[in-house]
Amino acid sequence: MRRRAADFRRPLRRRFPNALWWVLCGVAVLLFIFTLSRGNQMESRPVIPTRYRNDRLMEGLNITEEMLNPNSVSRQLNDQIALAKAFVVIAKESNNLQFAWELSAQIRSSQILLSNAATRRIPLTIRESETAIRDMALILYQAQQLHYDSATMIMRLKAKIQALEEQMSSVSEKSSKYGQIAAEEVPKSLYCLGIQLTGEWFRNSNLQRKTKDRKQIDMKLKDNNLYHFCVFSDNILATSVVVNSTSINSKSPDKIVFHLVTDEINYAAMKAWFSINSFRGVVIEVQKFADFTWLNASYVPVLKQLQDSETQSYYFSGNNDDGRTPIKFRNPKYLSMLNHLRFYIPEVFPALKKVVFLDDDVVVQKDVSDLFSIDLNGNVNGAVETCMETFHRYHKYLNYSHPLIRAHFDPDACGWAFGMNVFDLVQWRKRNVTGIYHYWQERNVDRTLWKLGTLPPGLLTFYGLTEPLDPSWHILGLGYTNVDPHLIEKGAVLHYNGNSKPWLKIGMEKYKPLWEKYVDYSHPLLQRCNFH
Repeated sequence: MRRRAADFRRPLRRRFPNALWWVLCGVAVLLFIFTLSRGNQMESRPVIPTRYRNDRLMEGLNITEEMLNPNSVSRQLNDQIALAKAFVVIAKESNNLQFAWELSAQIRSSQILLSNAATRRIPLTIRESETAIRDMALILYQAQQLHYDSATMIMRLKAKIQALEEQMSSVSEKSSKYGQIAAEEVPKSLYCLGIQLTGEWFRNSNLQRKTKDRKQIDMKLKDNNLYHFCVFSDNILATSVVVNSTSINSKSPDKIVFHLVTDEINYAAMKAWFSINSFRGVVIEVQKFADFTWLNASYVPVLKQLQDSETQSYYFSGNNDDGRTPIKFRNPKYLSMLNHLRFYIPEVFPALKKVVFLDDDVVVQKDVSDLFSIDLNGNVNGAVETCMETFHRYHKYLNYSHPLIRAHFDPDACGWAFGMNVFDLVQWRKRNVTGIYHYWQERNVDRTLWKLGTLPPGLLTFYGLTEPLDPSWHILGLGYTNVDPHLIEKGAVLHYNGNSKPWLKIGMEKYKPLWEKYVDYSHPLLQRCNFH
């Protein structure tokens, strides 16, 4: 039998395998069972009446039936009043005071109607509100004829908002400027105290003789078995509070040594104050940085920058950038050697191995001798970290658009605070930390790495060399913000960082008593200078 040619053969019938049919049937059965179970669940749930749900919603939002009524007269009046109030603002802006008065009068009439209805707890009727609605509609139509339409309103309100924002920005800038000036201003009483003490120092030869006869004291100044603290300040009273609060709360005040460094102007006054007064056996040394022969422009970048005419213009004349830089960045105190002396502690105290550095705006309210036994694990700086919030990380202090900063520092690295720091001077000298500081300071002559203060260069200098301390050692913020009372109670050192220093009139009143209790206002010199 002959076979047909390939083109004339019947096509083969393709049959689904039996297994595929069984799978399809199984899926259909499962879908049917699932649908039945869902239906049973829905039947088992209690049906909540729509009326009940609406009542609960109205109860939660304090909505009345009248407000939901599409024919509510009260709602219509309220809508008219809201629109009329916007027109009043625009009419006043356009100096159309007569029309603004007419709108206000109509608003008052409608509000009286609504008030009376609320008092008697009976909804307004169309009959009693018809006149008020019609009169308001006419005056609103009149407003539209005066081109007080929605588009005009939007444009004018936008312009008003912009003007208010500019005004707020100007007021904020002025407030910041005046606050900065107030913070930098030396109160008359402090100025008086300095003059009185300077006069006392040069009049009273016994005070000068007393400071010269101190062989035993000189030995303590170099004894590394004692607790050494250093403060760099030109504020006599603030420094006195630091020393006094530390001595009063210390378990062993006779083991405490305070090293104070000030400037030429306040040196005699500082010497006189700490010679006249005693602080429970605390040893106190007063020096002036003018006596440090190594502190010169060839070694110290800050002193070199002070000789630069552009730097002087930036910080002292303020004529260099058309006011683009905020005043706080242009404060000359950031070039003060008393601020930057913290980077030269090993040179200031060559015989010491460990010191605790304190700012002059702190109060010590607990015994802090345990700071000297803290293991810094080979690090140089022991400090309390401040990165509980994101704005205290490195990227908030430094310019990460600069390739040097971007290449060397993690932007999310944790910041820390100056004001209460434990410095291991052995490790400092070993790692040449002052040299690191010089490197970064010299590269910031044009202020492109950072702008403000000593903390940014400190973050760079001690990067990877800082040991975090327990936060209770150092409580910050008492000079500019509200601080948790529990933190204040537990804190060892309270820091009035910010412009609102406790010795100024702009100081935060609720935190002043924590500082003032270490000031003896009955002291004759303080009485004479009107401290109170």
